[in-house]
This record gives sequence, C-alpha cells and structure tokens, in this order.
Amino acid sequence: MKERPILFNAEMVKAILSGRKTQTRRVMKPQPSSGVRKSVLVKSGTEDVHGRELVCPLGQPGDQLWVRETFATLGNEDGCAIDWQENLVKAGGPDAARVYRASCEQRPGNYGLWSIPDDAFWKPHTENMQYEGSWVPSIHMPRWASRIQLEITNVGVQRLQEISSGDAVREGICQLPASGRYCINPGDQYFGGASKSAKEVYSWLWESIYGEGSWDANQWVWVIEFKLIAPAREQP
Repeated sequence: MKERPILFNAEMVKAILSGRKTQTRRVMKPQPSSGVRKSVLVKSGTEDVHGRELVCPLGQPGDQLWVRETFATLGNEDGCAIDWQENLVKAGGPDAARVYRASCEQRPGNYGLWSIPDDAFWKPHTENMQYEGSWVPSIHMPRWASRIQLEITNVGVQRLQEISSGDAVREGICQLPASGRYCINPGDQYFGGASKSAKEVYSWLWESIYGEGSWDANQWVWVIEFKLIAPAREQP
C-alpha cells in the first residue's frame, strides 16, 4: 500500500465529508496520442494502442490518499502558534491548533472573520470562536495537518465527456430536494446555477477548476473512485 497527497477545493472537501463525493477525475498527463484500452498483460490493467502501460500517478486500488485542503494554524497576539488550550507550540507542527476553511463560514456582519464550528471531529468543543487571519493554500498543507484519509477502490480511464449522470452525482454535485435539479453548491439555484442535467452541472464544475474550454477539449482523464476511511463520515 502506498500513500500520496491529493488536492481538493473547499466545496469538494465538504462533499467528501458529507458522503456525496466518491469519485474524482484528473487529466492524464501526457495525453495518450492514440486510444486507450484495458489489458491483462500489464499490471495497471490499462495500456495505449501501442501496448505501453498507463499508470495512474495517484495510485491503484488499495492505495491511500491524504487530502490537502486550505487551512490555518491558530496563534496568539504575537503570531506564535498555540494549541487548543492556548499553550505555546514551539515552531508550530502537529500539536498546533488548526482550522479548515471548508468547515468554517463567513456569516453576515463578520467583516472578515471566519466562524469556527463549536463541535467538530477535528477539534475540542469551543463556543463562538472566530478566526481572523490568512489561510495556507492547500498545495502547501503538510502531511501532519491533514484530517481526511481516502482509500482508492477503483481506477479507470475515459474521455471526460463520457461521464454518466450517475457518476456526475458521485463527483459531489448537489441535487435540490424540492425541484430535483442539480447545482454545484447549495444556493446556486438562486443565481441561475441549476440544471435538470447532472452532466451539464458537472461540466460547469470542471470548467470552474480547469478553465474555459476545458470541457469541450474532452481530454482523457483518470477516474479515481474512493471511500472515506478517516475520519468516519461526518458533516463538516
């Protein structure tokens, strides 16, 4: 079993923690110059039409992924790292109290402050606590700060636009209970960001990450299916 990091934005972290997201698609690099096919002749089970093995850089079934997400460590008035009991933590590190942007929210009137949940699996109980400061981008999250561990259950390859409606939902988009329509984030429906097609909404999500025209490019992608193993499924 091997372990590797994987990046997710805040909305996808929420989807993972709520149990909605069990798949992710990542662009194959480099793109196969010709077709892709399954094969019993190579260990990964996937090769190009010339017989060259294609191996997913994120791993194979049974491997694990630790999630990198936007976070921050708490500090005192001097900017020194502290733990949840407000004791100094020399040079920061695993003992430092930390918060995750995906689990915090900016409420009306907060003026730049982020409300920290009173109770969460990744922290002790607090009351009406708020965070004011900068966030560490997900790409810079160290292993000790990660709170989410995933296990790969399946790896496949397909053209991006071959995604099914069911898999679009498993990518973490929301279905509105009242109308049955889909959206990327709850509330998007009030700004025209909802559709009866799960696949269409997923195309919006893809382009929000990879840029305009990336859906139409219809590149080959790795399809990684996973299950949440740490923490147990909980609301963020």
